[in-house]
Amino acid sequence: MAKKRINAYLICGGDYHDMDFARLELLKLLGEHAHIRVKVSDSYHDIDAICDSDFLVTYTCNVVPNAEQTKKLKAWLSVGNKWLALHGTNSICRFLGFDPVCVGTPREAPEFMGMLGSQFLAHPPLCDYKVEITEPNHELTKGLKPFETYDELYLSEFYGEHQCLLHTHFNGDVPDFDEGDIWNNDQKHPVMYINKYDKGQVLYLTLGHCRATYDMQPLMDEYPDVDRCSWELDVFYELLRRGINWCSTKV
Repeated sequence: MAKKRINAYLICGGDYHDMDFARLELLKLLGEHAHIRVKVSDSYHDIDAICDSDFLVTYTCNVVPNAEQTKKLKAWLSVGNKWLALHGTNSICRFLGFDPVCVGTPREAPEFMGMLGSQFLAHPPLCDYKVEITEPNHELTKGLKPFETYDELYLSEFYGEHQCLLHTHFNGDVPDFDEGDIWNNDQKHPVMYINKYDKGQVLYLTLGHCRATYDMQPLMDEYPDVDRCSWELDVFYELLRRGINWCSTKV
């Protein structure tokens, strides 16, 4: 007997990233499951279809639901649905200056960030860092070993309580960001965590930066590199697969 149909919704869009690449890779992973059917958008505008779905996957940057969409999304999550939030989903970035570069991260969507359990504040330039396994016995991390990646190291502000599954460490200044001078404490920074929201849950994974030639327009005509970062690692795809499996199982 075929598995019961599960309806997923993928939001992939926004600024400064190769959304075409990320969208294709995520659709290929979702397509490994014949019983998962997917609708796709670049924003939260089709909120009723989103709230008709069994789970949500988001890979965005500077994409935030409006007040009415936030209200419906909160109700959807609260009743026990799951959400796989990736990379820049919790980001609001505003360029405050260019010489030198200064990026602000205003608290413009507190209810939205409350659902996610965090808001992005800063990251150093792309760098190598080690990802540690915080909870090695959890279903999402069992059998994994610590690994090295080259990616954006996300530094975020957290709200409420979360269950950290993967983490890294950072100690230093991040000069390109308005709040880049508050990270000199070598504290543990979650790389993957679960945030419970009433009966629902958000699984947040910060890895997965990607950028190609035209993704910094209009700030620059052509970006000089093609960044794939953690997308070049088998362990990243394993984490994504586990996240999709976790989302397709009801709380």
